[in-house]
Formats: sequence, structure tokens, C-alpha cells
Amino acid sequence: MIDLKYSLLIDATDDPDFFGFYSPDLEGFTGVGHSVEDCLYQAKWAMEDHIAVLRQEGLPIPKPNPNPTVIIQNDPKLVRSAASS
Repeated sequence: MIDLKYSLLIDATDDPDFFGFYSPDLEGFTGVGHSVEDCLYQAKWAMEDHIAVLRQEGLPIPKPNPNPTVIIQNDPKLVRSAASS
């Protein structure tokens, strides 16, 4: 089971050893990983750190998503670029 409190989007890039990720539920939350599994691992701990910083700065903390999803997709910028070629 993937234990995330917020949804996660993982973008594959043209480099097979590099993935970007972000959460549409957490404004400003992004990261990178070397595999899908690495992104999931990094995101779990980085989300906790992100929430801690929001709390420390007195900023609003989004409620956890009751049904978080993980989506793995091609980087939308690469898809647009390939379509226009």
C-alpha cells in the first residue's frame, strides 16, 4: 500500500533516469527522483517536511485528500513538443 496523504503526479522525462513529481493538493510541493519507486519514497517524506514548514510559517495546511491518487505520465511539455514536430 502507498501511504500518501495527498495526490501525486509523477512526470517521466526524456532521460530514463530522471522523474519529476508534484502534488496538485499541496501548492509549491515538487521534487525529483531516479525512478517511480524513488519518487514515491521521496514524496512521502517530503510531504511531511512540506507540511511541517507550512505549520512553522503559520501558513494554511490543506486537508489530507480522502482518496489520494498517484498518476504517472509523460512530461506534458515533452508531449506538446513532440506533437508540434
